[in-house]
Amino acid sequence: MPRPVLDGKQRRHLRALAHHLRALVQIGSGGATPSITAALDQALLRHELVKVRVLNTAGVDLAVVAEGLAEGTASAHAQTLGHTMLFYRPHPKKPRIVFPTVKTAARRTRAGAA
Repeated sequence: MPRPVLDGKQRRHLRALAHHLRALVQIGSGGATPSITAALDQALLRHELVKVRVLNTAGVDLAVVAEGLAEGTASAHAQTLGHTMLFYRPHPKKPRIVFPTVKTAARRTRAGAA
């Protein structure tokens, strides 16, 4: 399954949806182990949108961890804010998160505007 690619508006929508969510996966002093990747994979299968919290004791580079987890779970890394990362992967059979469609409004030109 290829990793989803998100544009800016989709990332913004996911951030809004995740605002009230709690972190389901925590990375401690052991770093991003295979068991953490497996836990994130299961959480993504169940929830589609998952927050991951990296504890201060982890001592890891957040960008490297985020890329590794996204690659290991075939998910999209939507955001890193502080020590919290957000991952998204649609459910393979029944996706629940629907992105808003782009509405194009006809531009009104002002009469006599320079």
